[in-house]
Amino acid sequence: MALAAALSGGIVSTPAFAASATAGIDIPYTQFTLPNGLRVIVHEDRKAPVVSVAIWYHVGSKDEPAGKTGFAHLFEHLMFNGSENHKGEYFEPFEKAGVSDINGNTWLDRTMYFETVPTTALDMALWMESDRMGHLLGAIDQATLDEQRGVVQNEKRQDENEPYGRMGEQELAEIYPANHPYHHDTIGSMADLNAASLEDVKNWFRNYYGAANTVLVLSGDIDAKTAKDKVAKYFGDIPAGPPVARQAEWVAPRTTSTRSQMEDVVSQTRILREWNIPARSERDFVLLDLAADVLGGGKTSRLYQRLVYQDKLVDSVSAGASPFELSGQFEITADVKQGADPAKVEAAIADEVSKFLAEGPTADELARVQAQDRASTIRGLERALGKASRLGESALYLGSPDAWKQQFEWQQQATSADVQAVAKKWLAQGDYTLTVVPTKTAPKVEEVAGLPASPDRPADIPGADTSKFTVTRSDVDRSKGVPEVSSFPDLSFPKVERGHLKNGIEVVLAQRHTVPVVSMALQFDAGYASDAGAKLGTASFTNAMLDEGTTTLDSVEIAQRRERLGMNLATGCGLDSCTASASILKSNLAPSLALFADVVRNPAFRDADLERVRAQWIAGIAQEKTQPTGIALRTLPPLVYGAGHPYAIPFTGSGTEASISSLSAADLRAWQSAWLRPDNVRILVAGDTTLPEITAQLDKVFGDWKASDVAKGTKNIPVVAAQPSPRVFLIDKPGAQQSLILAGELAPPTTAPDNLQINTMNDAFGGQFTARLNMNLREDKHWAYGAYSFSQDALGQRPFMLYAPVQTDKTTESVAEVLKEAKDVIGARPLTAAEIAKVKQSNVRSLPGSYETAGAVLGALQSNALYGRPDDYVATLKQRTEAQTDDQIRAAATEVIHPEALTWVIVGDLAKIEAGIRGLDIGPVQVIDADGKPVAPAK
Repeated sequence: MALAAALSGGIVSTPAFAASATAGIDIPYTQFTLPNGLRVIVHEDRKAPVVSVAIWYHVGSKDEPAGKTGFAHLFEHLMFNGSENHKGEYFEPFEKAGVSDINGNTWLDRTMYFETVPTTALDMALWMESDRMGHLLGAIDQATLDEQRGVVQNEKRQDENEPYGRMGEQELAEIYPANHPYHHDTIGSMADLNAASLEDVKNWFRNYYGAANTVLVLSGDIDAKTAKDKVAKYFGDIPAGPPVARQAEWVAPRTTSTRSQMEDVVSQTRILREWNIPARSERDFVLLDLAADVLGGGKTSRLYQRLVYQDKLVDSVSAGASPFELSGQFEITADVKQGADPAKVEAAIADEVSKFLAEGPTADELARVQAQDRASTIRGLERALGKASRLGESALYLGSPDAWKQQFEWQQQATSADVQAVAKKWLAQGDYTLTVVPTKTAPKVEEVAGLPASPDRPADIPGADTSKFTVTRSDVDRSKGVPEVSSFPDLSFPKVERGHLKNGIEVVLAQRHTVPVVSMALQFDAGYASDAGAKLGTASFTNAMLDEGTTTLDSVEIAQRRERLGMNLATGCGLDSCTASASILKSNLAPSLALFADVVRNPAFRDADLERVRAQWIAGIAQEKTQPTGIALRTLPPLVYGAGHPYAIPFTGSGTEASISSLSAADLRAWQSAWLRPDNVRILVAGDTTLPEITAQLDKVFGDWKASDVAKGTKNIPVVAAQPSPRVFLIDKPGAQQSLILAGELAPPTTAPDNLQINTMNDAFGGQFTARLNMNLREDKHWAYGAYSFSQDALGQRPFMLYAPVQTDKTTESVAEVLKEAKDVIGARPLTAAEIAKVKQSNVRSLPGSYETAGAVLGALQSNALYGRPDDYVATLKQRTEAQTDDQIRAAATEVIHPEALTWVIVGDLAKIEAGIRGLDIGPVQVIDADGKPVAPAK
């Protein structure tokens, strides 16, 4: 058979491309510095009419003095809250202009902002970035500070409300001395955030946000000369700022083993083992990153083989190296299997680390990791923003935009002896272990003492002299406000081509030749809905088992071959379909397709693999039932759809412990025979290939595939009547810092004729940052880090949900506000013409930047196929979006939003929130557990 022949030849050896590390991998750029010290990097990429603007301020939480933790992150938020010449929300002009990617983030070493805009909106983007860099202080008042302080504190609560959410803070305090810049985490302490004064934050801005402390990257549809003119125009008059002293690299290695323990409401014990290692700029760090991949980078890694496959002590284990400017962190994390002895897990980890130090990686282990990293680097060259990030970080941390190539060369040319030597140097002593143990009650929250200060802190490096920098005169009249964006580029979506294999399987292709990668998806008409009448989770579990072994290869051999080929492979399900997908390097197309086809066509479902994955799956369900969002997404759908409905399942797709425990190999084979078959699939492809080429290659591995004699699966998705009155279900999470509010009802299917109007309505009501829900609960009340409405696409009635994680003491008020917004939008305060116009403009103008990658194009092909859309659906989206009327969109609101039909699921500390919610008298209140079962009242 052609498939067997392809698998048997040539696939085991390391791909030839590993011989030349940087061949064909480059990001051409132009670099210049303005007279005020602003460093600017320009990369020209004309594949799409968009420009990515990325700006790095060389300041992070490491620069915060004692008593002022969290300032860098707080200021990131303040920078999104308007400037002297633009008083409104920062996001608003970008949404109108069609931004396709916008955000900001802060870490230990830097603060970064980015946006991808249509080429014609570049002046607007540069005006906005320069206005908040050079004209911010006058816009920050006490009300703004208080607002964003509240938002940041709710972000902190939200993070810490997640299982294991407090580990990072304790780890940093106990691996670095008290006077080390990394001793505290980026989010900071509640006390320091509360103590931040208006003058404190203004001084922070004056000290760190000058032009000379900044790197600006423009990547995309722009040339160097145009970029230089525009950047000088908007940024040239901004002062350089004062000199910024730099902390010297300080690994702060330890010579002894230390450990600590903490409690949390988690489903299983987690063990973290850490070593301080050199900074990201050092060759030793690059080699230790390779060591981490060999030790714990996936199922082929040594720790996974030992702890999951062999000893069966853990459900997951991984290793990684975190890259920071002053010091790195080498971490091993393991989730202990229920009933296993954590001491045995620690002993096995220690044994594997010891063996690695004694032996180093094998040549094959190292070659596979290097092949995967090279393939990942190639894929990263597709996005303008991805290339901007590579150039900007290289300039900021390594001194030159192309210094990343030196690190890539170190990585690709490393030998086993190199990696072993560095591992022995840094991982032989000084480990720190943090163990998180489960508790069913509110966890003890104790002050973390951390390490004392060390006398070994190196002296800071004086800041470069900024007096030499000068400003240039600007002719920009900022009193006129944000530059108007009056024209917009058209979307260029690739032509959709169709063909068929010898056995009739349809092939749909959209060519993209930006990078030498072919992405594809086999889309089966199945999904979670195919579990109806069977055991919940069968579809997802069967798909997860596909790459766990074929009739000729075991799971490890599959993973090893995939790694050698630089291939990504994934399987999974949604409500209505299941998909097997692959991202394949063009140079390895034939052997990658052979492996892909073997996984899809010939799964073995061996008992040993089934039991291993089953244990991991059940552990994952237990984890979901400790996560507020996971709990809500498990319990709400059965309440909304009713027992027995195909969608009345946990929307995580994971099923229940009982159903997964009862699955047998026969169940999996029966489901596979009915659903994963050539008469129930279409093959969708996007990337660097042609229809004749890809059809011929696919024919070799799928063309002889024949359907089994088993009847093809069928689905029936009945219509459900609307809930006649509101209901409230409460789930107790003792000690929770936040309450998770999720309210749901049923909306028309994605195939509805007015689907576009429904989506536009949702964007205005709760789908975008500046939509009503988020502006109310986050920006106005600052009770939440974010509040949104969303729906899950479906061929049957889809769920429409309102989502808000809010601080515990504002739970009752937040529920009232969410309900008020839902009532107002269909009653006293319908969507305005301005709200609707803003969303329509944003959705139309973001189209050119939305399909920059082959992956995005493939996603469109998948949606079109699943929902029966024509090939020109994306190409005609602009005209159809613009043709929507305000009345149609308001009608969509009344069609979808029914406050009287909402089912509310609220997860929080019932001791603090139950009485208030009952007092709202929304509807009958029932306390349930994480499985959706009623909880009897306490006696």
